[in-house]
Amino acid sequence: MDVPRPAFKCFDDDGRLKRSGTVWTASAHIITAVIGSGVLSLAWAIGQLGWIAGPAVMFLFSFVTYYSSTLLSDCYRTGDHVSGKRNYTYMDAVRSILGGFRFKICGLIQYLNLFGITVGYTIAAAISMMAIKRSNCFHESGGKNPCHMSSNPYMIMFGVTEILLSQIKDFDQIWWLSIVAAIMSFTYSAIGLALGIIQVAANGVFKGSLTGISIGTVTQTQKIWRTFQALGDIAFAYSYSVVLIEIQDTVRSPPAESKTMKKATRISIAVTTTFYMLCGCMGYAAFGDAAPGNLLTGFGFYNPFWLLDVANAAIVVHLVGAYQVFAQPIFAFVEKQAAARFPDNDLVTKEFEIRIPGIRSPYKVNVFRAVFRSCFVVLTTVISMLMPFFNDVVGILGALGFWPLTVYFPVEMYIKQRKVERWSLKWVCLQMLSCGCLVITVVAGVGSLAGVMLDLKVYKPFKTTY
Repeated sequence: MDVPRPAFKCFDDDGRLKRSGTVWTASAHIITAVIGSGVLSLAWAIGQLGWIAGPAVMFLFSFVTYYSSTLLSDCYRTGDHVSGKRNYTYMDAVRSILGGFRFKICGLIQYLNLFGITVGYTIAAAISMMAIKRSNCFHESGGKNPCHMSSNPYMIMFGVTEILLSQIKDFDQIWWLSIVAAIMSFTYSAIGLALGIIQVAANGVFKGSLTGISIGTVTQTQKIWRTFQALGDIAFAYSYSVVLIEIQDTVRSPPAESKTMKKATRISIAVTTTFYMLCGCMGYAAFGDAAPGNLLTGFGFYNPFWLLDVANAAIVVHLVGAYQVFAQPIFAFVEKQAAARFPDNDLVTKEFEIRIPGIRSPYKVNVFRAVFRSCFVVLTTVISMLMPFFNDVVGILGALGFWPLTVYFPVEMYIKQRKVERWSLKWVCLQMLSCGCLVITVVAGVGSLAGVMLDLKVYKPFKTTY
């Protein structure tokens, strides 16, 4: 527990070293957190919705995310937004303001979402590794060889890599991995955008229709389910509220952290939405109804094949790092609970030193940490091999996290924090927003689950090739 001390030149009011973050650093953190593998499914999502509903839904999600983020930024401090007690994480804010049962529900949803994201990233990484192999196979055969292959070996390779990286003890020791991952995400997103623009120029026309993929290309039932699933895909692309409080905790004051964060949110959502609109719309304009579920691996693009290889290699490197960013909070939580429950058990609490030739400092191993983290990665890998459907999984994750984490908890915390009177106009409007987003979440979740069920009808676990 931090002991408050007077705010001297080098310390903030909570006794921690003075924070130095600005509007621009906070904006950079948000953009890095938001732009990820979700961008690759946006062309497909717009393809299901069409030229009218697609961009409209994207603007709607950007507005809801922006508005709920401004509500959440007012919850960084409990009580007074200038001098109240700081909340260092999203969970701290929920516990401090709402407490009790809702805090436990929030934790369950958050950790389920984090677990699901590690599964989604394993699938996406394997698909990108396969895409590198297949693009070279297509190139060598002149497009005559279908180049079918199984995703299982690639998922296992990714899993082994994550088992090794998971043995790094603390989250703060993988900062370099996060920086590399962020650079990679911008690299492949920019390549996808550039290839979309080039393809549109080569076609000489914008493909696609006002209402999206047509009945005939898919059945009426598939059209409905895909439309619902597209909502989940777009929601996943905008998911970052869960780390907003952590980013706000890096911001200096004065001015009040909430004021800086609102400005940073406005800038970053504007940048992200512009980038997403360009990537999604250009991908749809390039391929129309044939827009692939994953823009860089669905083989909408065949050439230049070396550039596709660079983009997919960047995806793999990004996802190697991103997996750790989302898995480490789960590791920390489980290990903290185990240490509290079994304080006298050496397997749980004791660190054993292993001397590695050529390295001066011994490597410290904790038995429980090594076994639990390895089992966690094995579990996510096996689930990925059983259900390797990128778009469906992305849709489920977007649905799972959007309403509770992006809308419900920020709205409820804001109402309690600002003492918004029940049945007042503001209270009614906030509840309508929350209920509307709940409906979208349920619809997106049902559509994505239906997509998984349809895929499983023709899929043979561990055997199907692509």
